[in-house]
Amino acid sequence: MTGTIKHYKHPLLFYFLATVIPWIFWFSAAFVSHFTPETSPYSILVSILGFMGLLSPAIIAYWLMVKERNLKNDILNRLFTLKSIKPVYLGLTLLIMLTSILLAQAISLLFGYSADQFVITGHFTFSSGVFPVWALLIIAPLLEEVAWHSYGTDCLRNRFNLFKTSIIFGLFWGLWHIPLSFIDNYYHSNVVETSWIYGVNFLVSIFPFVLIMNWLYYKTGRNIMVTVIFHISAGFFNEIFATHPDSKIIQTGLLVVLSLIIIINDKEFFFKRKYAGQ
Repeated sequence: MTGTIKHYKHPLLFYFLATVIPWIFWFSAAFVSHFTPETSPYSILVSILGFMGLLSPAIIAYWLMVKERNLKNDILNRLFTLKSIKPVYLGLTLLIMLTSILLAQAISLLFGYSADQFVITGHFTFSSGVFPVWALLIIAPLLEEVAWHSYGTDCLRNRFNLFKTSIIFGLFWGLWHIPLSFIDNYYHSNVVETSWIYGVNFLVSIFPFVLIMNWLYYKTGRNIMVTVIFHISAGFFNEIFATHPDSKIIQTGLLVVLSLIIIINDKEFFFKRKYAGQ
């Protein structure tokens, strides 16, 4: 393993802490959200606990990197910049999730679903406590990707090929989200309450999403902003339309097909052991 990425060497420590600490905050938030009066102080507490769980992986990543000067320099060179990115990858970053949800809705029309899905609703399908939902759709991806793609993904890529790295991370990310399904009126709890199949679809959708996102990440020289934008686009475009939940299952199918096409056309990139970048 060559380059800076060889210094990302604590995957077990990172993923253990990045799971346990958020879970403590989020299961506490779930308890408060269900077993206390729905008054302002308790709502604020749920929001604070939820935010602390969201923030913790970024703090853990910072803690693991702060004593390593080369890692600090590495992240500064990859954060808040879009320089030297080929336009094709930037375009894909911006358009994949929008195109997939619009195409999924269009396909659903063939099965009798309403064209009203294409209406921009102007409201959101979940609550985020005291935080505006639109703000959370930006802040959550930013904080997550600052953790996942400053340290989390590279510490796996240091040991595995890109395909295995993405599958391992997908498994972790699915487990990581589980406590959120217990917080009253949060997005994940609303998905599960609608139907178990939509909860399963959310977990399945993580894998093609991660494969595509990591492909973009390494194709753009490990650019963190690319993953932030891609993640934001996923949440934003899946919220602004009146999308039927079944269309999101179709979208997952489309993302699976796209990820398979990318892997088949770029096998060496996904399956070679050695990372050739910096």
